[in-house]
Amino acid sequence: MMPPIARPLALLVALLALGSGVLVGLPGHPGAGGTAAAASAAPGGGANGTASPVGNFSAAIQRLVDLVGAAGAGLLALVWARVAISWFSTDVSKKIQAKDRARDALIGTLIFTAALTGLIYGLAHWVLTGA
Repeated sequence: MMPPIARPLALLVALLALGSGVLVGLPGHPGAGGTAAAASAAPGGGANGTASPVGNFSAAIQRLVDLVGAAGAGLLALVWARVAISWFSTDVSKKIQAKDRARDALIGTLIFTAALTGLIYGLAHWVLTGA
């Protein structure tokens, strides 16, 4: 049996995590990537106001990274919500499962964060090129 506060508290944690995941994907949010200079630049990145192929490709890749980040944040919110629901249970076996799930969720979160920030790319580049 779960304590009466456990389900509402777990739901609140899940809603906060989902809300923060959605906010990260919004274009004006500081965590969405890009800089203020990039936002004020001409569309397409061309010097004379025309769109350059490199600027278009960079903008498309950045938007793709933002969308993957927002989707991944939503998935991570669901994973952590499942951990929270099990964590607040009075059943001992569910608490043990929650401990294992929390460890797995933490490892997955760290790997996902490293992938989005470019840490994995930088490490692979350093290993392969030595520079």
